[in-house]
Amino acid sequence: MFPLYDENPTRITPYFTYGLIGMNVLVFIHEVSLPHAQLSQFFSEYAVVPQELTTNLNGEWITLFTSQFLHGGWWHLISNMVFLWVFGNNIEDRLGHAKYLIFYLACGALAALCQWFIGMNSEIPSLGASGAISGILGAYIIRFPHAQVMTLIFLGFFITTIRVPALVIIGIFVVQNVISGLATLQTAANMTVQTGGVAYWAHIGGFVFGVILAPLFGLFRRD
Repeated sequence: MFPLYDENPTRITPYFTYGLIGMNVLVFIHEVSLPHAQLSQFFSEYAVVPQELTTNLNGEWITLFTSQFLHGGWWHLISNMVFLWVFGNNIEDRLGHAKYLIFYLACGALAALCQWFIGMNSEIPSLGASGAISGILGAYIIRFPHAQVMTLIFLGFFITTIRVPALVIIGIFVVQNVISGLATLQTAANMTVQTGGVAYWAHIGGFVFGVILAPLFGLFRRD
């Protein structure tokens, strides 16, 4: 299931959502321009490396934020930016521009800390906007659970589009991550540069913090 757009109009122009998408794309273009050795160094400096964060929090805390603008490949970037495009504008509409940006960055940083907690001695860089976007999904599901989302469905060779409630598509995302996170818990704790993996616990943590923080930022404020 891949969201295309939601039928949930906004009252403002979501400048910060557009800006975040633009920044992620520009950083990725810079990534693909780098030779392999320089790219590895770039990730080492700006992604969250749990082992380095464990041993040098004062010097590495900034990577909790810079890592949110790095991606490991085209599909990683495209899938994240589509989810941000579909769901971010309505959250920006409800929180307001400035609080939305703070909320986004906070969810991303807290999500990275959740993944760090699972594997504090991991040597593999953790990167991507997934944790912050999971926070947006958490906010969306409690504010607009019944909003209809036009969704692309892949059933083998058969492809179609249907409208599904946000509660369904986001709920499936959460359940998949919880199942996968529990199944790979031991692997995540021992992740190295050789094994790699998906940061399921960053997704789960971002979602949970999105649910918690969004109301505090004014998600349910009166119009």
